[in-house]
Amino acid sequence: MAVTRKEEERALNADEREVVRQTRHPEIQGLSDDALSKLLRRLRDMRDRAKSQANQQRREMRGKADPKGAAPKSSDAGSRLKTSVLALSLKRLNSEIQRRAAMSRNHSLVENARHALELKLQAQKNNIPYNTRYANQGMRDIPDKKVVSLVRPAERGRLRKAAAMAQARRDTTD
Repeated sequence: MAVTRKEEERALNADEREVVRQTRHPEIQGLSDDALSKLLRRLRDMRDRAKSQANQQRREMRGKADPKGAAPKSSDAGSRLKTSVLALSLKRLNSEIQRRAAMSRNHSLVENARHALELKLQAQKNNIPYNTRYANQGMRDIPDKKVVSLVRPAERGRLRKAAAMAQARRDTTD
């Protein structure tokens, strides 16, 4: 559900407005990873507190809990709106954290590929033949002598069972 800025301002206090403002596009990209994790903890605490207040107000409305104020609450629309605004902010923050993690993974993948290319070019420059077997020069690739079967194990079992069933049928008809 889309929430307008006016509705957000009405539902949140000044401290909460500042936290929500930091989760929007220009500000969120300027934050460091450490600041993002602190903001995430703070926003989760705010959301949990708002959620528990909304639950308390709903219990008061149903008559299941004693009222916190002089009279029981007649509506929990404000608390529900505050909870949804904070949840949307939390969603924006989580997506930014995931975006940064994906970018970091991609960056490290590129770095590893460049490093591997440098090592390969260096080995070619030193005229070291690929995959040679010399003593005391590290691990060597020893090819596997076992033949790899191309038949899936499940298919092999199915055929074995089918043959056994056919043999049983032949045995019973004799």
